[in-house]
Amino acid sequence: MAIPSRTLETEFPDLADSIRHLIQDSIQFKNDRDNYHKLDKVIRGLEERGVATDDDHFNELKFQRARLKDQLYMQAKHHKH
Repeated sequence: MAIPSRTLETEFPDLADSIRHLIQDSIQFKNDRDNYHKLDKVIRGLEERGVATDDDHFNELKFQRARLKDQLYMQAKHHKH
């Protein structure tokens, strides 16, 4: 069963314009967003294969994704365009 991706635009639809502007204006934001999407893809692959939820590597990846998501959210929320 395919697990849907968690794009920033679908997670935060009210910030979609800010996210698009930041992708164009900030190399750091774009790189962090790309890393977020890479982590999400890896995590979804592990979930689809039924990895144990107590797996340390799996949990570390989820923690990294959550941390990046929080950082990206804060930047998008405070972005003025």
